[in-house]
Amino acid sequence: MAVWKGRERETMPHNIAILGASGYTGAELVRLVATHPSMRIAALGADRRAGVAISEVFPHLRHLDLQVMARIGEIDFSGIDLCFCALPHATSQSVVRDLPATVKVVDLSADFRLRDPDAYRAWYGRPHEAAELQGEAVYGLTEFYRDRIRAARLVAGTGCNAAAGQFALRPLVEAGVVDLDRILIDLKVGASGAGRTAKDHLLLSELSENVKGYSLGGSHRHLGEFDQELSGIAGRPVRIMFSPYLVPATRGILLSAYLRGEPEAIHRCLREAYAGEAFVVVLPYGGTPAMKDVRGSNFVHVGVVGDRVGGQATVVVALDNLVKGSSGQALQNANLMLGEEETSGLMSAPLYP
Repeated sequence: MAVWKGRERETMPHNIAILGASGYTGAELVRLVATHPSMRIAALGADRRAGVAISEVFPHLRHLDLQVMARIGEIDFSGIDLCFCALPHATSQSVVRDLPATVKVVDLSADFRLRDPDAYRAWYGRPHEAAELQGEAVYGLTEFYRDRIRAARLVAGTGCNAAAGQFALRPLVEAGVVDLDRILIDLKVGASGAGRTAKDHLLLSELSENVKGYSLGGSHRHLGEFDQELSGIAGRPVRIMFSPYLVPATRGILLSAYLRGEPEAIHRCLREAYAGEAFVVVLPYGGTPAMKDVRGSNFVHVGVVGDRVGGQATVVVALDNLVKGSSGQALQNANLMLGEEETSGLMSAPLYP
């Protein structure tokens, strides 16, 4: 049971398992769920760190009394209401397939984001091991799939980059206010977006004072999500240009979408689309967000700027890749699946400076 040391918490009705607890998104889920008023962390899974206390891996969680992390195969799921799978890509497939049908699942990996098995094979270079579940999974961009998520057993969390881009584009594509054949996205993301595995290009000496493009030229796997979602909205193929860059920051995404369309109509469309959303803030026309504006929070800030050339605009989106781009989005979806308030446990203000 998740408690603050020396102090029992209220009884919480929903028993939660977090698999992949030793990774960044897993730790972020622990941080968020541990203070949720209606959830109890009942199990932590991490095969490589089995038998280790999570506080030994993440000292910032020392104030919590939590179970020692266990191998996934040793966890008793009979009393679990919902399981978060924060596992590496291509790992969740077999794990989710073997979970009891009574357990609701929010998967944070890429394993169930693409509905078409052939599309999954094309982008990830291997056949899907649980293709029968791909059609069942609901795409987890909460603001656009809310009703389906409420009734879902399996929700597939979005890619963080894909989420940022869709907050900029989905309402505009649906409303037909932008040129679908000329959408260019430039995206900056912090190093935590690459996960916790040691990689040479993430060393301080490599990343500091540096900005580096990666998966350029249309090879980034999140493009599969853009293709699926935007084409589905438009009713025709939509293929965007997408250039992501790694920047010397720990967390955060700043996305700029360069579009053809009337800037004020674009701003009005986004403002109306997100008028009732708790987590999406559309700035006044001409205002632009920054990564630090949303750091550590589940909020998305959206700005629109007109270009000096008429009929062109830039939409700028800022979100935290570990929260709204991943673990916060997962908790937002879990709230709906369990009948809780969608915002529960997620209304903390961003961290600043």
